[in-house]
Amino acid sequence: MSETILIENEELAVEVHHLGAEMQSLRTADGRDFLWNGDARWWTGRSPILFPIVGKAPDDVIAVNGKTYPMAQHGFARRRIFDLVDHTTNACRHRLVSTEETREIYPFDFGLAVEHRLDGRTLTVTAEVTNPGDSPLPFGIGFHPAFLWPLPGATGKAHHVILDNGAEPGVVQLENGLIGKTLHGSPFKAGHLELAPSLFENDALIFPEGTGTGLTYGADGGPKLHFTFENLPIVALWQKPGAPFLCIEPWHGMAAHAGGTAELVERPYTVALAAGESMRFGFAVEIRA
Repeated sequence: MSETILIENEELAVEVHHLGAEMQSLRTADGRDFLWNGDARWWTGRSPILFPIVGKAPDDVIAVNGKTYPMAQHGFARRRIFDLVDHTTNACRHRLVSTEETREIYPFDFGLAVEHRLDGRTLTVTAEVTNPGDSPLPFGIGFHPAFLWPLPGATGKAHHVILDNGAEPGVVQLENGLIGKTLHGSPFKAGHLELAPSLFENDALIFPEGTGTGLTYGADGGPKLHFTFENLPIVALWQKPGAPFLCIEPWHGMAAHAGGTAELVERPYTVALAAGESMRFGFAVEIRA
């Protein structure tokens, strides 16, 4: 079996790798690729799925009822092979389930299904978490897609992020990878942010109050990507300073608080999914121009 799956329609083509159910490319019919290519000189990720935590844990350790377990930044799903459970021309669905190995570092049973689906010029990526156990399942989940900066055909043009709701959300800073206690003033002005590498000198911009349910990333006189979010109340923007990509990251979860506890249930925005229940999260991106 090939390591990647291709889905396509008359407008778009997307490749998805079985490792991490991670998208590898997002290409328009005219050959323009909008997704970061994973160049190891900058960052090997392209669009990882973050589960069962988002961000970092203190000393890379989580605690469950006082017992500690090793947990790398952004969790382990992005480093696991998913099973392909459905594949049509324009959609594919991958699934990861708990094993003896995962229970050694995350002592819960779970199911995580990730779907990529095309409809016209829109890609929708959803994750459904299922709790097959008999007690609440605590987790965080997020998406970490990286898009080209500059966008195709927009070299030398100003790039912006514009919020649908025109808000000016506050931002928190990371302290050694953990969430700082202070909510700082917004870099947005009336929902508008002109992008510059200097914004990311202190790591990601994290908006714990969210940015609303939609935003546009685009270039003056160039292409634009419009995003909508489902059940993902937090957004982060990240660029490794000077790298040719911008990550637009919708999350339900964050890193642990600096100086706070390692307990999983006390991480910001942790979900406690009831036994036998499922919950869905997702984002859609429409390519305009």
